[in-house]
Amino acid sequence: MKINTDGLILKRGVVGESDRLVTLLTRDLGVIRAFVHGGSKVKGKTASATDMLCYSSFTVTQSKDTYSISEVTPIEVFFDLRGDIERLSLAQYFCEVAGALVVEGEPAEEPLRLTLNALYLLMKGLRPAAQIKAVYELRMMTLSGFMPDLTACDACGKDPEGAAFFFCREGVVRCESCGGEGGILVSAGVLDAMRHIVSAPLERLFSFEMPPESLAALAAVCERYLLTQVDRRFTALAFYHSL
Repeated sequence: MKINTDGLILKRGVVGESDRLVTLLTRDLGVIRAFVHGGSKVKGKTASATDMLCYSSFTVTQSKDTYSISEVTPIEVFFDLRGDIERLSLAQYFCEVAGALVVEGEPAEEPLRLTLNALYLLMKGLRPAAQIKAVYELRMMTLSGFMPDLTACDACGKDPEGAAFFFCREGVVRCESCGGEGGILVSAGVLDAMRHIVSAPLERLFSFEMPPESLAALAAVCERYLLTQVDRRFTALAFYHSL
């Protein structure tokens, strides 16, 4: 069965002398692994279109549980990301997160659009890297079924006035009056930003501004939430923080 879809190369590896095995985030099939015959040849016509971070249009052939790419046309290669090691490592982290959270066999239009938008903003430098990272982490978690409950205090049910405690394990907030042992104290501005990230339409998702110190706090809590919920290490994230 042949399937026409578009997708982003999250990971690639070499199989045998000239074939590639790529991990794809696709609009119609979620995350899949597919063989690209002859893809690792330097002059192969599919080499550049099946490189990491390349967004392309694919014809995918499915045989039982195996996928192979028979046709591919590049759409956006995000080439400029490769000129900055910090931006490149962050882009690779986004790919790792998508590979960990998006499942196979289910449409993934929103995760794909989110990832492409984040890569574009990162490549063009249109938003601070910390903001792009925080938005990507929390929104991807929301799309993957890990949306935190930020509407009201988990204990008293009231909307926190001012700062609040956020609990990464439970994914809830608690007002200062109810106590926050084990939680992360976040300002009202950070809480508002988190609420925006989980609920805003994609076209307005990255459209907010914060002071540098608040943005740093937002980035820290979003990363902590993702790592706590997913409970795994990301190689690209560790490298990003080492820079």
